[in-house]
This record gives sequence, structure tokens and C-alpha cells, in this order.
Amino acid sequence: MRRPPVPATVLALLAALATVLLGAPTASAAPAPAVPSATAAVRGGDVLYGGDGRRCTVAFNSRRDGAYHGLVAGHCAGGVSTWYADAARTVPVGTTAGGGFPGDDHGVVRYTNTSLSYPGEVSLGGGAVRDITGAASPRVGQSVCHMGRVGGLRCGTVTAVNVTVNYGGGAVHGLFRSNACSEPGDAGGPAFSGTTALGVIVGGSGNCAYGGTTYYRPVTEVLAAHGLTLY
Repeated sequence: MRRPPVPATVLALLAALATVLLGAPTASAAPAPAVPSATAAVRGGDVLYGGDGRRCTVAFNSRRDGAYHGLVAGHCAGGVSTWYADAARTVPVGTTAGGGFPGDDHGVVRYTNTSLSYPGEVSLGGGAVRDITGAASPRVGQSVCHMGRVGGLRCGTVTAVNVTVNYGGGAVHGLFRSNACSEPGDAGGPAFSGTTALGVIVGGSGNCAYGGTTYYRPVTEVLAAHGLTLY
């Protein structure tokens, strides 16, 4: 036997009840993508992405007059004005604020994105970090470790100071050298001894398969040139 049709008023009441319980579907734009958790903070050892497609590693975070800055290699930062915290270049992080190459080979990025944090730590990979509490000039025989984007965490000993290296684009003076190996792409990485910042990777010879040397810009010189301090 066929059931009698449901009155329209009853259908309307059922529809209204469903709206209250389940929520009415609405047409709306897709939500904006959230900032990846990895970009919630930018630390030393992390990578910044230039608007022209290049990648540069932050060595250390620093501060001047309440504004935060990142230290990078000058030959990597030259010619880039805007930097991003993510590879898709959707999260602006700051602008180039100084530096030079050849001669000094250092760069400074002024952070402008206040939704990110800039702790005074360096990333060691695998979620581990090292708190950096100060900076000092390197000494021959001193232990040193550095964090490279490609080579990872490597340690050795300072073997020379006040070294000049001739690049294809010109000579860079006042560097120090260690017997810790590095790989192409490691430039800009932080070098430190314990919790003390020593330098910024600017180049090297050899590789980590066969051994080699790495050259650094002393961090105290970069800080002094721009009136910056670590924290």
C-alpha cells in the first residue's frame, strides 16, 4: 500500500531542523593556506628564499634598535631585495639591508614580518637547536662547528685567521679557515664554538667525501659594521 505524501509544511520543518543541527551549506572562497609550522620561526641555519629563485642560509639572528636582522653571505644576497620564509614564496620575511662582495662577503636581511619569530638560536637538524649567547673572534686551535644547508653539521678546528681568498669575482680579505668539511650550497651557514658565534661560511675547498677546508667571515666584524648585537 502506498504511503500518503508528506505535507509541504512538514518538509519545511524537517529542512529547518536539519539546518539547525548540521549547518546550512554556504558558498565561500577556499580558506587562505596557513603558514607552514616550519616558518613560524626563522633561526640561524634556516634557509631564506629570494624573489629571483635563489636560496640563502641565515647564519645568525641579530638586533639593532628593536629591529631584527639575519646575517647571510654577501655573494648570495647581492641583487636580491625581498626574501621569503618558504619555498613557494608566499610568506615575505624581510628585505636586504646591507652587505657587500667582494672584499667583505657578508649581507644583512632586515626582518619585517612581525607574525614570525626570530630566536637567537641555530638549527642543527632533526629539530635540535643550539642557543647562541655571544660572539667572539676565532683563535687558531679553537674547536669550531658549522651547519651547512647541504653538508649538515660538521666540526673541526680553526687552522688560520686573517686569510685572503681569491674568488672569480674578486678577493675577499680577513677570513678564517677550519679543517671542517663543507659542500657546495653550504655558504651562509653559522659557525660556532659551544654557544659562541664565530663566523659565517663563505666558501670552501674539497668536500665531505674526501675532506677539505672551509672559510668564514668573522661574525664580530659583520656585527660591528652594522651596529648589530646577538641576543
